[in-house]
Order: sequence, then structure tokens, then C-alpha cells
Amino acid sequence: MRLGILILGTLLLLPQVAGAQPLVLVGEITGVIDPVNAEYTARVIALAEAQGAEAVVFRIDTPGGLDASMRSIVQSILDSPVPVVVYVYPRGSRAASAGSFILVSAHVAAMAPGTATGAAHPVSMGSGEVSEKVVQDAAAYMRSLAQLRGRNVSVAESFVIRSVSLSAVEAKRAGIVDVVADGYGELLEEIDGMEVETASGRRVLSTAGAAMRQVPMSTRDRLLHRLSDPNIAYLLFLIGMYGIILELSNPGAILPGVVGTISLLLALWSFQALSMSLAGIALILLAMLLLIAELKVQSSGVLTAGGIAAFLLGSLMLSNPEVEPYIAISLKLIASATAFTALFFIGVLLLVVKAMRRKPVTGAEGMLGLVGVARSELSPEGYVHVHGELWRAVARHGRIEKGRKVKVVGVRDLTLEVEEVKE
Repeated sequence: MRLGILILGTLLLLPQVAGAQPLVLVGEITGVIDPVNAEYTARVIALAEAQGAEAVVFRIDTPGGLDASMRSIVQSILDSPVPVVVYVYPRGSRAASAGSFILVSAHVAAMAPGTATGAAHPVSMGSGEVSEKVVQDAAAYMRSLAQLRGRNVSVAESFVIRSVSLSAVEAKRAGIVDVVADGYGELLEEIDGMEVETASGRRVLSTAGAAMRQVPMSTRDRLLHRLSDPNIAYLLFLIGMYGIILELSNPGAILPGVVGTISLLLALWSFQALSMSLAGIALILLAMLLLIAELKVQSSGVLTAGGIAAFLLGSLMLSNPEVEPYIAISLKLIASATAFTALFFIGVLLLVVKAMRRKPVTGAEGMLGLVGVARSELSPEGYVHVHGELWRAVARHGRIEKGRKVKVVGVRDLTLEVEEVKE
């Protein structure tokens, strides 16, 4: 009797197990492709494998980024036992430069209407131009990915060689992407039943009606990824520069030095994820040295003018909008920062000049020209009352009677040299 109940219960449970809802994890690859994106991508794929997910969908919207980070992401996709869908979404997004390599490498490549991909010609950290050897290496890598996934090799290669860009419809027609879908629901319906080759073998996707679970970046990852924004990196660099300048001009202040050093290191970390010119960075560092020297040397504005010029040129050279239009520092931000720097140091220079021209108020030089009263007869020595104090004095010319007004014309040791002030 018990055996019959057990068999009946098992039979009743079988339809539930067979009809279990498939799981699809959803991650995102957005902004500049950097080491944070690479670590996050690998982590999401590992989580999908651990949870037995049917597939993992990465929403992508990127202007490009570091070649090493892009290759790390591609390798994670190639090694994944779980089917990886790379989806350019929402409308207005793009998988440009490094993003196009990631899109081509996916088990399933998808785009939403109104999106674009391509423009994968490599750039360098310096002038933006690279050797033919680097271009050919990138082209070969793109060809190998396209061949592996059965995509249009010649079109994929044109992304690198001629920096071609395609819309979603054009990419689908050219055989670069598998699906054009407007939203996650439509995407899962479109890819249902597709057969893909993963690192663990062939898989047939069963995604229709699948449960979707978002896997967001951690707070730590979001913070580090946010630092890869070129404008934020530039602001951090400025904060670092001013912090160090203030610390060196006011030794012992401590706080400006600590904040400046941390900001400068964060900015330099961010610059590694961007196509920033090393010459531009060097010019801004030179500007910082010249402006610090102005505070110490007082060159009557020569060092300040040179520092401001180096700062402006370095800021403009940091990025090349013509080569990487999506990784560029705002010209308004550069103009504002240059104007602030110029006004700040010109103001400091004017204060220094004013202080140099001001009559000394302390020491021996501060006594010259002061008027006092003879407290005793000076013939030639005696005492005078000057600046609220009684001083030993000597008359420079002749004899001065007690009570007469006198003016200090010299100081020798602690003795004043005075002349009588004629009424």
C-alpha cells in the first residue's frame, strides 16, 4: 500500500519537474570596457553555471575601451558552458569598437531597432594612431571570432580595417547578428529553439516564458566603473593637482595633501581605461610644477603664464574626439577648469606683488619714516618716543630740543637716527 502511494506521488511530481520554468540571468556591459566589466562578466557567467541557468543575457551599450579587458570578456564567453546572448539594447545604444568584438563572439548576437555596432579600428593611448601590425592583429582576431560563430567574416573584418558601422537591420542582413528584437520578451521568444555550441557541447535554447533574474554590479564595482568616465577622471586629476599644490604651498596642512594624493591616484587608474594621451598627462603635470614654482620663486607671472598654457594644451590633448568620439572630455569642463586655474593663480600673483610693494611694518625697515617726540634733549644723543615705545636716539644733524617732533631716518643696532621735523 505504501509503495503504491510512493509511486503515485512520484508520478504526480514528474510533470512539475518536467515543466519547471527555465531561468535566464541578465547582466549588463555598459560604459567604457575596463577591468571592472571584465571581472563582472566572468562572475555572472559563473553564477549562471552554478544556478543551472538556461542562458545569460548581457545588455551591452559601450563606446569601446581597453583591448585587454575586451579580450578577457571574449575569453569568458568562449569558455562559458552556458549559452551567452549579447544584446545591444535599448534603442540608441551601440556596441562600438571593443563592443563589436564582444557582440561577434557571443553564442547569440542580438540588437534592438535603433542601435548600432562596428567602428572597431584600434587606437593607442598616445596619438590615437597605431601601426599596421596592430591593425592586422585586431583584424585577424575579429575574423577568427566571426568564423567560430559562423558570422560574415568580411563584414566583421571591415569593422576593424575600415571602421565600418552598421545599424541593427543592416547587421542582421549582413549576417553579423542573429536576431533583431525590441525588448527582452521578444528576444527570448526569438531565440527559443536555437542550437548553439558552448564550451560544454551543443545546446538547444529553451527560453520561451523563462524567468528572468537581474544580476546587478556590486556597489564596489559600480564605484570603480564610474571612475572610468573621462569627465570624472579629469575632475579627479584636477582635485589631485590642487590638493598637492595647496599642501606644498602650506606645509603641514595634511588634509589637502591626503585628498590630493588619493584623487590623483584614482585619476591615473581611470586614465588606463581611456584613450588618454600620455603627452597630455605630462603637460598637465608640468603645469602643476610650474604653478608650484610660481608660489615659491615669484617670477612676476612668467611661470604662471607657462603653467596655464601647459594646462590648457595638456587638457585638450588628453583625448581625441575625432578618433574616439565617445571617449572625450567636455570642452566646457576644460574651459571652466582653465579659467578657474588662471583666475586663481593670477589672484595669488597680484597678492604677492601687492605684498612686495607694501611698506614694511615690522623690523628696522618698519621704523623708517615714523614720526615721534623727543623725550630728552638730543645733543646729539638722547631718547625719543616713537610708535608707542621709548627708544635711544641720536640726532643726525645738530641739536634737537626736548618736546620737538622727530622723524626716523635710520636704524643702527637698537639706536634710531632722527631728524627734527620743522613745523
